[in-house]
Amino acid sequence: MIKLPPGPWSEWDIQEFDSSRLRLAANYDLTYYHGLEVVFTDVAYLACPTQFTDPTFREPTRDERELVRRHVGEDPPLIVAFDLEPLIGSREPLPCLIAAETVEVVIGNVYRYWRDDLAPGERLSPRVRPPSENPAGEK
Repeated sequence: MIKLPPGPWSEWDIQEFDSSRLRLAANYDLTYYHGLEVVFTDVAYLACPTQFTDPTFREPTRDERELVRRHVGEDPPLIVAFDLEPLIGSREPLPCLIAAETVEVVIGNVYRYWRDDLAPGERLSPRVRPPSENPAGEK
């Protein structure tokens, strides 16, 4: 099970996924920046929504390990399991699984909008692009 530092990590989303590396981002509000990333490498199995709130991380069950093994063809080095609040009309939590080679927890502000004045340790989300050189509507 992964260990997260203390923090208000209530809102989560998939910040990046290129079929191999998965970057989950978290903060108390994801509007302008996030302060936590959980980065998985060599992802072999992924079952979670693209956005979610308040995950409860836990050890995967034996059945979940077997499910991943059947889909991947072998035991992956790492399986992370977490539960989300039940969906509307359900009483059961929504189980989520990620199987990967490694996981790394990264702390630091990652801005979701263009900024020129980044402090040491701060960075821009891979989704952020520089503002256009032309005013809106000009060609």
